[in-house]
Amino acid sequence: MNTLKEQSFRNYFISLILSLVISHSALADAPMIKAGTTQQVTDNVYVIPDNRVSLVPNIGFIVGDESIMVVDTGMGPKNAEIVLEEVRKISDKPINYLAITHFHPEHGMGAQSFPEETKIIVPMAQKQELAKKGQGYIEFFSGMSPEIAGLLSDVKLVAPDIAFENKMEVDLGGQIVELYHFQTAHTQGDMFVYLPDQQLLFGGDIIIERFFPIMPDADSSALGWIETLKKLKALNPLIVIPGHGDVSDASLIDQISIYLAALKVQVERYKKNGANVEQATAELVPQFQRSYSHWDEAMWIKFAIERFYSEL
Repeated sequence: MNTLKEQSFRNYFISLILSLVISHSALADAPMIKAGTTQQVTDNVYVIPDNRVSLVPNIGFIVGDESIMVVDTGMGPKNAEIVLEEVRKISDKPINYLAITHFHPEHGMGAQSFPEETKIIVPMAQKQELAKKGQGYIEFFSGMSPEIAGLLSDVKLVAPDIAFENKMEVDLGGQIVELYHFQTAHTQGDMFVYLPDQQLLFGGDIIIERFFPIMPDADSSALGWIETLKKLKALNPLIVIPGHGDVSDASLIDQISIYLAALKVQVERYKKNGANVEQATAELVPQFQRSYSHWDEAMWIKFAIERFYSEL
């Protein structure tokens, strides 16, 4: 990692720590999945909700006639064990697949707890990203609090069993699941899980409900995020399960698209008028914070502005 990227990487985690301290779920508690809260979304799709706790994602699982696919693990093996217990309350079918939406610790670093028969599936870009940045993310996240350090203390980075380029299909028995990777957005290896017969989409952290989009460093892309949302909208989902926040519909895609499009227009205007990124940030952050006062973690507006300034 070169010096500039390393500095950006460190700045991201400093900002994330500050964000968590300020947010409704500070660092006093470990980001644990809450057992006994699993919700049924459709006949065979379930979600363990994040309960709007920072660094806890929505965890999904899909029950086919022959096997089960779990979507994401929670942070560390202790959270993953809760996930497995919740799955077993619903079905004793084999958990043949684990789909990880991106490599961040709260989404995939519980993979080691899954059964031996479970095949881990990610895009090739995510496999490479995990190998390059995974250990660094463990170290930085562990520095946030003793509780988080405890959850990550015995994490073993598990290489995926299957890595695909752009799209693959998995048959769970009577249930086809489509997996997609488009381009860099939140991370380089964002993955999306789609059930075409139910028009149900797991959006990972590209789709989050009432949170500002997170673009942590130079490996994120604001323009890529906009294009990815267009491709997800083209799938015509009726049910959308975000990476964080409440289950909803395609209006979640629209809301984030509108925000990013509006921010892009403003950044373009500032650049055209010769303003630097600091000037744009000083004026645009409070403006968008007021416009989206019902969204959480407004500190990420600044990062989106920086990404637009870099990419446009």
